[in-house]
Parts: sequence; structure tokens; C-alpha cells
Amino acid sequence: MKPYSIDFREKIIEVWKKENLSIRNLAKRFGVAKSFIQKLLKQYQQTGDIRPLPQGGSPSPKLNSEQLVILVEIMEKNNDATLEELCELLYKETGVQVKKTTMGRISQRLNYSVKKTLYAPEKDNEKGKDSGGKY
Repeated sequence: MKPYSIDFREKIIEVWKKENLSIRNLAKRFGVAKSFIQKLLKQYQQTGDIRPLPQGGSPSPKLNSEQLVILVEIMEKNNDATLEELCELLYKETGVQVKKTTMGRISQRLNYSVKKTLYAPEKDNEKGKDSGGKY
């Protein structure tokens, strides 16, 4: 939801100053929540400012660009490492500790697969070796 405009906020403050209405009556008159009026008046009385406060955003990423480059190098050198092993290697290289789930999200974003390579066990069956797989 977008914050209310400064013009609208100014009108509320003007009416509050001129008519000295209660918070409940101001909220009814302007069709807003009581809590908005309370916060607006408190902000105005404490700072004299009625501009909307900055709204929260998403948290900053765990790894900066330099650390991502280091992580890519680690992934290339240790292409058979598990997520836990990658977390440990990253911590040793950069000192930044991340959880396994975070490493999973980062590796997906980098289009990196952390699947282990499977090696088929060699057959101990001499008959199978000699016949080239034909029985």
C-alpha cells in the first residue's frame, strides 16, 4: 500500500489545528484508520515533519559481488562438493557463514548443479567382461 500524499496529510493537520477534533473524529472524517492519525500527529508533534517515513525493503544479500566471484571459483574447483561442504569452503575463504538453504538458493541463481557424480561400480564378473556385456 502506498503512503498517503503530503497534501492529504497537510489537510488532516490543518483540520486538527483549527477544529481540535479528537483522533477518532479525524479518522472518521477523512476515512482513515485511527492508528494512522495517531502516528501522523505523533510524528508532527515530535519532528514537525509530515512526510511519510521510508518503507522497509528486502534484506541485503548475504554475499557481495566479490564474495560471489570467490564462490564461483570454489564451485569450479570443487564441482563435486555438497552444499554443506560449499558452505564450509566459503567460510574458510571469506569468513562469511551461510546456511545450507542459502547456499542452495545461491547455487540455483548461478545455475550451478550440486548433484554428486555417480560412478558405476566395475563388474567383478569375468564372464561379463569377456563377452562385452553379452550373455
